Amino acid sequence: MRAVAFVGFKKSGKTTTVEAVAKVLKERGYRVAVAKSMHSTFDREGSDTWRLSRVADSVLVRADDTDALLFKAKDVNALFSMVSADFLLLEGFKSIKHVPKVICAKTEKDVRELNDGLAIAVSGVIAGNGAGEVDGLPVVDATREPEKLADLVEKRAFMLPNIDCGLCGFNCAEMARLIVAGEKTLRDCVVLSSKPKVTVKIDGQVLPMKDWVQELVEKTVKGMLSAMKGYREGKRIEIVIREE
Repeated sequence: MRAVAFVGFKKSGKTTTVEAVAKVLKERGYRVAVAKSMHSTFDREGSDTWRLSRVADSVLVRADDTDALLFKAKDVNALFSMVSADFLLLEGFKSIKHVPKVICAKTEKDVRELNDGLAIAVSGVIAGNGAGEVDGLPVVDATREPEKLADLVEKRAFMLPNIDCGLCGFNCAEMARLIVAGEKTLRDCVVLSSKPKVTVKIDGQVLPMKDWVQELVEKTVKGMLSAMKGYREGKRIEIVIREE
């Protein structure tokens, strides 16, 4: 799944921009998901769902106009893993550091304040002023040229694992900035590009392992299983350990 965050201050045109890009991507046949960051409390203290969420790991809400699943994600990628889509468009999430961003702004000052090296374009209110670019970033009016902005998203969207394994020599934020700058590609992310012989997942998240650790796990497991009836060399092995 590829992702882009649309970041900006209030009334900067984020929702309009996300809506326009999502519509174009859908018309192109992609599955599109949108995640919205809210500063207000969704599940207000004292409400029925709030009370139930205090005693349950997750709460399913069925309403007249929409449905929802309430749960506490351990990290933001655990939240995103609930979504099955080709593109994930994030509205808000200014602090996120492992995906590229489209800055929705009112002024050039806003652009400079929000640009953390992950921006691939500028849109929002400022695009109506006729500016062609700000600090080298293309300014695209999503209301007039949604296809152009969708082209950029289609070409440059990505999402790193956000686990800071260090196997590539950088953390995910540093690698993301290098990818946006054109100095690295997703192939430089060891977790995403490699096809390890041994894969361990904790709550759905891949646990990075160096080659020698993979080899150790492989030989240990095969060594134990080889003495058991029914074990056959060369077959795929799956082991699931559940914490009770």
